[in-house]
Amino acid sequence: MYSTALVCPPAPTFAQGLTTLKLGTPIYQRAVEQHEAYCSALEHCGLSLVRIEPDERYPDATFIEDAAVVTKRGAILTRPGAASRMGEVERARGALDSFFPNPSFIRNPGTVDGGDVCDAGGRFFIGLSERTNNSGAEQLADWLATLGYRSSLVDIRSVAGILHLKSGIAYLDDNRMLVIDALSRRPEFRGYETVRVQSGEEYAANCVRLNDYVLVAAGYPNIQNTLRELGYPTIALEMTEFHKMDGGLSCLSLRF
Repeated sequence: MYSTALVCPPAPTFAQGLTTLKLGTPIYQRAVEQHEAYCSALEHCGLSLVRIEPDERYPDATFIEDAAVVTKRGAILTRPGAASRMGEVERARGALDSFFPNPSFIRNPGTVDGGDVCDAGGRFFIGLSERTNNSGAEQLADWLATLGYRSSLVDIRSVAGILHLKSGIAYLDDNRMLVIDALSRRPEFRGYETVRVQSGEEYAANCVRLNDYVLVAAGYPNIQNTLRELGYPTIALEMTEFHKMDGGLSCLSLRF
C-alpha cells in the first residue's frame, strides 16, 4: 500500500521546459489546475502529500519522479540525462530526507531518469533511453541487487514515440503489465500477463496503480474500459498540458 507522495506544482516557467513533441505551448494556469486535480486524486487514493515549492529555475521539476528511485528498502537519487535538470535532485533530496536519510546516488558518468524505472512487483525494469545511459542503468541495477531486488535492462532507444520506459508500460499488480504494441513482444516481459494498449491511445499507457485505484489520462476510453473490465476502479485525469511537455501521470509524483 502506498501512503506518501512527493509532488511539485508547475512553476510559472513551465512552458520553457524540455519537450520532444510539437503539441503547442502549455497553458500555465491550466497546468496548475490539472496538477491540483492530480493531487486531489492522490489524496483520494489514501496518500498524504509532501509538497515541494516550485522554482522558476527548474521548469521541468514538476516531473519529480525523475529525481529519485524509491523502494520499500531504500532510495537512490538519480542523475538526470538532461543537464538543465541536475539541480532538481538536491531539492528532492531535501524533501525525502525525513523518510530516507541516507540515500544512495547515481554517479558520473551515469545518468538515470526515474521515468525509465518500473517496479513490477519487486522486480525492476530499467529503460536504456536518451536520458538513461548504460552506466547509470548498471549502477542502479547493482544498487537494487544490494537490496535484494532483481532487475532487467530494456533498451528502448530504437522505439519511436516514447521518451522513457514508463511512457510505454505500467505495472498494474496482479502480475499484469500494460504495454504499447511496440513493447508487447519484448522477451523481458515474458511471464507477465500483458494488457495491450490500442493504437492511438499510447499516451494512456502511462497510468498509475495506487492502492485500490488506477489513475489514467482522460480522453482514452478504450484503455479505461479495458481496465474497468479487468476489475480496476479508475480515476481519469486531464493531462493535456503535461502531455505537451513529454510528461505523464507517473511523472508528477514520487510514491512510496
